[in-house]
Amino acid sequence: MNVEEEVERMKEEIQRLGKVQDDGSYKVTFGVLFNDDRCANIFEALVGTLRAAKKRKFLTYEGELLLQGVHDNVEIILKPTPAASAPKATDAVGTS
Repeated sequence: MNVEEEVERMKEEIQRLGKVQDDGSYKVTFGVLFNDDRCANIFEALVGTLRAAKKRKFLTYEGELLLQGVHDNVEIILKPTPAASAPKATDAVGTS
């Protein structure tokens, strides 16, 4: 799996494990991701994949390097996709 594929999988896992926010973003803690069996089986280097996704501006979290135990409560926020935060096209259509 290349980096782009891993970042896409990471986005899916954050959506699965996280809680959706009012703005369409998803929030999960590092500890939840790190301790999830499915994530452990998918990602050989969880921290590396998180850093790659952060560098590509798909998600955000405080700090540079996340460590198990020390950073379990750090919130990882998957930014909303433009489609999720944009109004639906049908909302703007009037009926005559």
